[in-house]
Amino acid sequence: MKNILLFYFCISVLYGCSKKTTVQENTNAFAIAIHGGAGAMPKGTYTAEQEAAYKTTLTLAVKIGYDMLAAGDSAVDVVEAVIRIMEDSPLFNAGKGSVITADGEIRMDAAIMNGKTLDAGAVTNVMHIKNPITAAKTVMLNSKYILFSGTDADVFARVNNLNMVEQTYFFTPHQIERWLKEKDTSDLNYFFLDSLRRTMDVSISANAVDKNFGTVGCVVKDKYGNLAAGTSTGGLFNKQYGRIGDSPIIGAGTYANNNTCAISCTGTGEDFIKTVAAKTVADLMEMKGLKLDEATYEMIHKRFKEINGDGGMIAVDKYGNISLQYNSDGMFRATADESGKVEVLIYEAD
Repeated sequence: MKNILLFYFCISVLYGCSKKTTVQENTNAFAIAIHGGAGAMPKGTYTAEQEAAYKTTLTLAVKIGYDMLAAGDSAVDVVEAVIRIMEDSPLFNAGKGSVITADGEIRMDAAIMNGKTLDAGAVTNVMHIKNPITAAKTVMLNSKYILFSGTDADVFARVNNLNMVEQTYFFTPHQIERWLKEKDTSDLNYFFLDSLRRTMDVSISANAVDKNFGTVGCVVKDKYGNLAAGTSTGGLFNKQYGRIGDSPIIGAGTYANNNTCAISCTGTGEDFIKTVAAKTVADLMEMKGLKLDEATYEMIHKRFKEINGDGGMIAVDKYGNISLQYNSDGMFRATADESGKVEVLIYEAD
């Protein structure tokens, strides 16, 4: 009898310990993180007025996301709504503020992924869709495919009654001036700006303000324990030949899986593609047992170092933990969780 009682006592202790560990890890019922790009922008690069403008938009976006999550909206709907705000702002390289290509046009990419179902949608090199993130979501919900490209993606958007605009909508005075000044410069000069600075100790001029990667993204855990991620971008400045970056490629620049995490990336897309960065982080968590911060650090500060890769990523795991990693001077970023605490940052030293 004593042995039987001892057996049940041990089982109850082990069960209690296991249950306690789960509670400790489940830190936030819901959480959100957003980014507006990472790149070469040492502190002091922007004026106080410019910093205020960026922070105002980031604060607006993350607070709207927080309010939606608190009201019980789904992770996917929150990701779309938040990214639309940044696409509508001329401050970021997405939607309204997209950079100009080598042939003088605007070509945009976007992707969204539902961590519960692993369903995803993406568009690339679209030219007339006002909000590419909404087009990506529509692909996910209204088709059996994942990725549509170019003019046919625009046709799909029209068929689904999305808001279409002329190319002139996307052109901003800032980007026009920049393109006219630098259009004859190969986009290769922008590819590895940060890695060149780090490996060769090259000083960065004030003109490097324009070289930051202004891709926007959002990752969310909702009240129901579901994760979602989305990314939207105008791509690389002066890009050629219909180049496609990592943002619309599921597993490279965008990924979400309820078993692990949701991730959105920003930086030199080729680096994220060849490392399958977003999915690799999820795999490090699932297969090697790394925690969120450990996995994102491994990717951005170790594996990217091996290839002189540039950029950053935002992530949220199934417990509501948030990770913000980047290897450049700064990353436009903001977070909020169920406590209501909002943080909006730009530079590494913030």
